[in-house]
Amino acid sequence: MEVEQIEIRDHIRRFAPFDGLPEDTLNWLAQQVEVAYYRAGSTILTYGQPLSDLYFIRSGAVEVYRRNGELYNRLSEGDLFGQLGLMMNKKTRYPANALEDTLIYLIPDAVFQELWEAGEHFADFFDIEDQGRLRAAVSRQEKSNPLMTSRVRKLITRTPVTAVSSTSIQDAAKVMTDEGVSALVLTHPGARIDQDWKPGDNPMVAGIITDRDLRTRALATGLAYDTPVSEIMSTDLVYIQSDKYVFEAMLTMLRHNVHHLPVLHRHKPVGVVALSDIVKYESQSSLYLVSNIHHQVDVRGLKRLSKDTAATFVRMVNEDANSHMIGSAMAGIGRAITQRLLELAEEKLGPPPVPYCFMAMGSMARDEQLIVTDQDNALVLDDSFIPEQHDDYFKALATFVSDGLDQCGYTYCTGDIMATNEQWRQPLHVWKAYFTDWIETPNAKSLLNSAIFFDLDGVAGETQFAETLKDLIADKAKNTPKFLAYLAHAALNRKPPLGFFRDFVMENDGKHNNSINLKRRGTAPLSDLIRVHALACGSRAQNTFNRINAIAETQLLADGVANNLRDALELLSITRIRHQALDIEAGRDPDNNIEPENMTRFERRNLKEAFQVISSAQKFLRYRYHASGGGSIN
Repeated sequence: MEVEQIEIRDHIRRFAPFDGLPEDTLNWLAQQVEVAYYRAGSTILTYGQPLSDLYFIRSGAVEVYRRNGELYNRLSEGDLFGQLGLMMNKKTRYPANALEDTLIYLIPDAVFQELWEAGEHFADFFDIEDQGRLRAAVSRQEKSNPLMTSRVRKLITRTPVTAVSSTSIQDAAKVMTDEGVSALVLTHPGARIDQDWKPGDNPMVAGIITDRDLRTRALATGLAYDTPVSEIMSTDLVYIQSDKYVFEAMLTMLRHNVHHLPVLHRHKPVGVVALSDIVKYESQSSLYLVSNIHHQVDVRGLKRLSKDTAATFVRMVNEDANSHMIGSAMAGIGRAITQRLLELAEEKLGPPPVPYCFMAMGSMARDEQLIVTDQDNALVLDDSFIPEQHDDYFKALATFVSDGLDQCGYTYCTGDIMATNEQWRQPLHVWKAYFTDWIETPNAKSLLNSAIFFDLDGVAGETQFAETLKDLIADKAKNTPKFLAYLAHAALNRKPPLGFFRDFVMENDGKHNNSINLKRRGTAPLSDLIRVHALACGSRAQNTFNRINAIAETQLLADGVANNLRDALELLSITRIRHQALDIEAGRDPDNNIEPENMTRFERRNLKEAFQVISSAQKFLRYRYHASGGGSIN
């Protein structure tokens, strides 16, 4: 060895994780290292820059930043950086600048990977002391996006501007102009804004109006200026608590298609968050896309927006949004398209003869929709529905919406779970009978085909019909062990792709040969088993992360298991999401199949850990609900 290489070896061995390497490995490592020098104030790494080395600080000091410019860490002699980018996509995740004149040892990626794969001591160092690999991977992702780390209260710059609901439209507009606000909180005469308030149970707040309300409900309709503002205000208020995260405010706006959210602190209104406050955290806003969807005048216009949907998906991935944010945003976009199609259908067909609820099942209902998806929907009709008089209308409505969804990229359901199927276009009392029968007299075949209906959500119309069904399911399921046993049996049909020695078991179906379908083998079986536990707990939650939270509040699972399920779900989902985003950027049709040979060792190792979590959870599911079911399930 040369003198310089000996000096590198002797220095680097003083610091973890190199202090546990054998002598011959250290000698080999020293021969692979290159040396780089950076002057004080110079840039070492920029965000998104291709990354081919692990950086070891020989001398000097380095500052590492988050993408938003916030200081993340200050490093000195013996510290490392660049490892996260190497472990994920070979691109810089955290920009770095030299704080002082700095000497860096550059350890090639191939060397880093070989050391990581060969020794547990070395690998465990990068798994973050007291956290497992999955928790490490997930927590790094969570901390990288300001939507996930910023609280709504940071967006509040002033107390809400208010007026009494008897104020005239002209005076209300003058108050908004003088105060420079786009929304006005309206109170009942005599009420005080500093009193405790929760929408729905206190009459203090009467409603809210926005600039848009003044334009569309007052000026465009020619209302007299002295008309009370109560004539145009929105009374069905949607709000958010001040300690929630910005991404939760974004998802609330998406779900309800609102541009202003009153913010509460301990049940008192402390401000109003506007769409523009949220958009600064998201460069290609899904909120603006939803707004644009509702302005389209025909199906062709909605179809043209499919490219914008894909662009929004890719942008959220590149901005480090987590799977919950992305799935909820995509579901919000899907809901908006469905709602607009229903409006266009009613414009064509006329008003519905009886009230109805258009209901979504599956990933849209769970707020877990991605860019590769089909449609699963149904119609719940008012009990005054008479097939001979009314069904032609609802069949035409269902066909219009289903065909429109297909044109917008939501392909027809291969299992025919759509409102176009007469079986899934029924009055509320029939739906109650369906669920009662599935729960009280279950059998393997019926639950295998109907399990998707236990993920449901009202998209448009009389959404309380869907809420009624959720209540029925929650009340009956937890008290029917036999049903839970059969549902658990159905949830065990899809296995994680692990062989006897925890090697991957590949697909063998031609087009996707030697790949793994992350939906069929990963997220779907995980969602299935979590659904069983959630129903056993009496939870009404639909989103799988929310279901895990509900399960964690009980004694059903051992300590730490809920966290493992949450981390496995996030890892599998975000891996699937990134794969689809890469396909879109490369001009390929996105799918759910990944090829392990194209993944880094770190990614493969994390993936195996996630699949092992599913395997263990399925074993517990079989044990717990088979015993509860009171007999074998054939």
